[in-house]
Amino acid sequence: MSVFAWVGVAVLGAAGALLRFVLDGAVSAGAGRDLPLGTFAVNISGAFALGFLAGVSLSGDALVLAGTATLGSFTTFSTWMFETQRLVEDGESRGALANALVSLAAGLGAIALGRLVGGQF
Repeated sequence: MSVFAWVGVAVLGAAGALLRFVLDGAVSAGAGRDLPLGTFAVNISGAFALGFLAGVSLSGDALVLAGTATLGSFTTFSTWMFETQRLVEDGESRGALANALVSLAAGLGAIALGRLVGGQF
């Protein structure tokens, strides 16, 4: 991988993390923190974007920069699992189960939709 790609990973990784922070904060501020809707919005939009990249057949350094650096730092599996566990600890077992299942189903749907839309380009 070129030096340009390494620098791109650092810059775009930082941008993805900042974008996640902003989107999660905006959604959580509007919806409250009872359910992790900010993380849900981040992960579903990231799944759609990654599906879109697959649909347009992005490859090479462009895929590393857009998919791995930007979207990899934007989406967050660990926060999704942590928030699901927090719901269990708070006695919200149904909310935890819903968070896990709805996030998984919506994420798979978002990827499929993103691939479909990306395939049109």
